[in-house]
Amino acid sequence: MLISTFLAPGFAPSGKTTDYAFEMAVSNIRYGAGVTKEVGMDLKNMGAKNVCLMTDKNLSQLPPVQMVMDSLVKNGINFKVYDNVRVEPTDRSFMEAIEFVKRGAFDAYVAVGGGSTMDTYKAANLYASSPHSDFLDYVNAPIGKGKPVSVPLKPLIAVPTTSGTGSETTGVAIFDYEHLKVKTGIASRAIKPTLGLIDPMHTLHMPDQVVANSGFDVLCHALESYTALPYHMRSPCPSNPITRPAYQGSNPISDIWAVHALRIVAKYLKRAVRNPDDLEARSNMHLASAFAGIGFGNAGVHLCHGMSYPISGLVKTYKAKDYNVDHPLVPHGLSVVLTSPAVFTFTAQMSPERHLETAEILGREKLKRKRHYALLAPAVGRGYFREGADTRTARIPDAGPILADTLRKFLFDLDVDDGLAAIGYSRADIPALVKGTLPQERVTKLAPRPQSEEDLSDLFEASMKLY
Repeated sequence: MLISTFLAPGFAPSGKTTDYAFEMAVSNIRYGAGVTKEVGMDLKNMGAKNVCLMTDKNLSQLPPVQMVMDSLVKNGINFKVYDNVRVEPTDRSFMEAIEFVKRGAFDAYVAVGGGSTMDTYKAANLYASSPHSDFLDYVNAPIGKGKPVSVPLKPLIAVPTTSGTGSETTGVAIFDYEHLKVKTGIASRAIKPTLGLIDPMHTLHMPDQVVANSGFDVLCHALESYTALPYHMRSPCPSNPITRPAYQGSNPISDIWAVHALRIVAKYLKRAVRNPDDLEARSNMHLASAFAGIGFGNAGVHLCHGMSYPISGLVKTYKAKDYNVDHPLVPHGLSVVLTSPAVFTFTAQMSPERHLETAEILGREKLKRKRHYALLAPAVGRGYFREGADTRTARIPDAGPILADTLRKFLFDLDVDDGLAAIGYSRADIPALVKGTLPQERVTKLAPRPQSEEDLSDLFEASMKLY
């Protein structure tokens, strides 16, 4: 669906330097408890004869994968399992998966897992369908060539088992580029899944910290896409629609999904973390992940994500609780959310009303238990936080601090590490973190406020300690 509005400063593409239209591209989505059992029928309906089932070694032993395999067997689908997906994939792990699928000559794919699995099989499908392409051909510029995808891809079905990335809805695949020690990715509408099967029963096996960190990704997807540079202010204006980026800037349709996802996060994330048997909370977070995915998959993200990539890529010894991996790991959602108070303090001056609106949404559950909308500053453990903000009377210059305090309180309540210092970074690491952020212009240019290297340094320094 291509939508052109009259929000732009001009009405025709001729001679414009900024864009004048935005495009919504979303995978088909099917939601329901137990819906995974339909995957075999879907593949049979597609005429699939030789399927690759992609997952990771931990999930390969868990019920979601068994449920998929049972459905494939029941429907007579021939398949092979690839269970060597790396949590937080690298270019090397992508290429291992690509080689596997090239040898297998598969005609369809099923990915069962979180964003790492779904992103790996997007890349595998792309390069198996374009076997003569160099790996960097489709990788985002400036690290890669960022070529548009013009080859036909095979059908792929995503079965998400976490509630965070929204990768089942998007045409984005993220990985660590080991040579530069930074995250980058591939972004094209062509690589989005054919179908996402969102089955809330799969969320019940998630440990609490995986739920929390996945939920932080949803939180930042919603906040960043809603506060991103408006699509009609993004440049350059594409000369051909195939070059219009997947991440286009905030727009009226993505805004709806972002705000709705944010309301769900405010209501259900803490419940989902604290009670693994709360099916209502975990089901709603599973939906919120998809909703935010629809929003950011077309609007994009900005500084929290751009800065998160070196935070993950330069990890030293930190290993997050509840992640069964054999390598140091800063989970993606954690790497994103740790800079959020500093980032939104910095960006608020460009769209203060949106920052105040999101602060009100995140604080609303607290406010429901109060009879007045007042700025409060009670002592809470290690610091002071505003429990709720009267956004009707708040001053414009206070928008950033109000949202930042709301986020700090939200993170404190969920026992999040106290800033970048708590996961092994120091001020001496800031130059390397800035250097790793600079190539992320695909997302950093969508920030509503331009940033210099000095600004990035200040943001990392402000994120060393949260409380």
